[in-house]
Amino acid sequence: MRVFFVPAHLASGGVTGIAQLINHFFPGLQIGMMVFLGNVPLFILGWRFLGGRRFAVRTALAVIAYSTFTDLLPNLPMFSAGGLADHLIKDLHGDLFLNSLYAAIVSGFGYGLVYRARSTSGGSDILARILNNWRGIPMTQSYLLVDTAVILGAGFVFGWKQALYAMITLYVSGIVAETTLEGGGTVRTAMIVTKEADAISNRVLEDLQRGVTILEGSGAYTGEARPVLYCVITRAEVATLKAIVNEVDPQAFMVIGAAHEVLGEGFKPLKAR
Repeated sequence: MRVFFVPAHLASGGVTGIAQLINHFFPGLQIGMMVFLGNVPLFILGWRFLGGRRFAVRTALAVIAYSTFTDLLPNLPMFSAGGLADHLIKDLHGDLFLNSLYAAIVSGFGYGLVYRARSTSGGSDILARILNNWRGIPMTQSYLLVDTAVILGAGFVFGWKQALYAMITLYVSGIVAETTLEGGGTVRTAMIVTKEADAISNRVLEDLQRGVTILEGSGAYTGEARPVLYCVITRAEVATLKAIVNEVDPQAFMVIGAAHEVLGEGFKPLKAR
């Protein structure tokens, strides 16, 4: 916030973005204090929909820490002339692209860590989590829905160029947050409808050393029984699996999809997070 968003006039969206806009017109009103006050009603809403006391304790800690450091950091030596933060701000001065890129990566990673702890950092995070839990809307889309109005307001105050970069920053930040939360190791899932289930299963077990689950299926048109093979593989193994199926049963029907995370034998261990 202090190194990338505020110096470049990039609105961060949500309660913090509103606080930035107010601070622009009334510098005496500190951003951190306004963020804290603006989170009070959202905090009550989150208490109701996101987990009661456990949610309250974790989110209160995050909001208080965020608000406090937002106002405290500019007074620390690192922000004084010659300090590390001062060097960063000067080096990036006037470069909206790098400011938005660094802001997206750093803030998205931070949000992801907060989500992994089953908490939120308040503000639009609470509304985004509610939308995600209530309607299943992905976090990236939730951010855009919640923060668009703030970004549009920032366009009138800071300029439309800054508003566009702020929108890009929020989108990339959401992707980074999702990657931090769910992991970046996207894998592939394969469903194969074939008459040669045993032969293909044996080849997958031997050549790829991957497990295969055989599901019972039947054709809706013919009524004929057809086993369905289900397996999870890495992206690098897709070509090998296609070759195996083509060699054993060229008439097979195969669907390959993407999975964001796989937990269990052969992949990451299944454990509580």
